[in-house]
Amino acid sequence: MATKRIRELRNLSKAELTTKIRESEDQLFQTRMKKVTGQLEDTAALWRLRKDLARMKMLVSQEGNAKTGVART
Repeated sequence: MATKRIRELRNLSKAELTTKIRESEDQLFQTRMKKVTGQLEDTAALWRLRKDLARMKMLVSQEGNAKTGVART
């Protein structure tokens, strides 16, 4: 599942990724508020949102490092 999701994200432009990151951060906030108020039924949603957000941020970071020529060891 994760590899399918990362392939979809790699096809997006940097602008689309940053938009998706903002949307995911908002959705994560809303989900956290639902958890606090006891309205959240799917507790795994928090985990999935955090992982997807991390994947998107990693891709943006990799793109930035590739353009500047910075290699991670």
